Amino acid sequence: MMAIKLPARPKTQVRPKAQARPEASGKSSKPLARAPSLAEQTRIILEDKIVSLELEPGSMWSEGDLANLTGFGRTPVREALKRLESLHLVRIVQRHGVQITPINVEQQLLLLETRRELERLVAGRAARRRSESQSARCTEFARGLRDAGRRGDMVAFRQLYSEAQQLILEAAGNPFAAAAVSPLYALSKRFYVLHHRTAQDLRLACEYHAKTLLAVAARDESAARLAVDAVLDYVEGFTRSTLAAPS
Repeated sequence: MMAIKLPARPKTQVRPKAQARPEASGKSSKPLARAPSLAEQTRIILEDKIVSLELEPGSMWSEGDLANLTGFGRTPVREALKRLESLHLVRIVQRHGVQITPINVEQQLLLLETRRELERLVAGRAARRRSESQSARCTEFARGLRDAGRRGDMVAFRQLYSEAQQLILEAAGNPFAAAAVSPLYALSKRFYVLHHRTAQDLRLACEYHAKTLLAVAARDESAARLAVDAVLDYVEGFTRSTLAAPS
């Protein structure tokens, strides 16, 4: 019986393993965060000057004035102003310049209605989803806010509160809620900066915000939402009290 000769099986080509890219100087290969654009840097500077009342509510400015004030050219100033207009912090008046929006108590109350619903969602989700490192940072920010309140340090409060808000938004992991609530913060802070000296209650405000951060750190969704309600009850009462205050 004739043996059947099978064709030789083709050799499998083994692809060379990809060599790991060496890390320079032992540093992580994680890409560096991109530096903010000139327009974004300009926006940050102008927003801070508006919130701190260095640029007075209702005042008029030209693009040239703001370029001189920030040290940036007219193009990034123009782009920054478009963003600030969407945040309701400025109003661009054709052929007249830029107006820093006046502070309106009635609009502030409507803003707080919106903040309450959005912040309850954000704080609850942040408590559910926060990482261990985010929990530690929440606790650190709560401690820093309480210290700023004891010292009556408005500058430190504004800085810590802004960073803490950003942390909670990141922990919540909901970019749609973040995009909706973020524009409301600057208007609220500007209102508080204007009136807090009359109330003399920075320590109390810091305590309310610290409790929200600690509830998120403890992964307690119910407590986080209740803490937000307490914050907004306080802020709404503070806002309404300015209606009766002498001008």
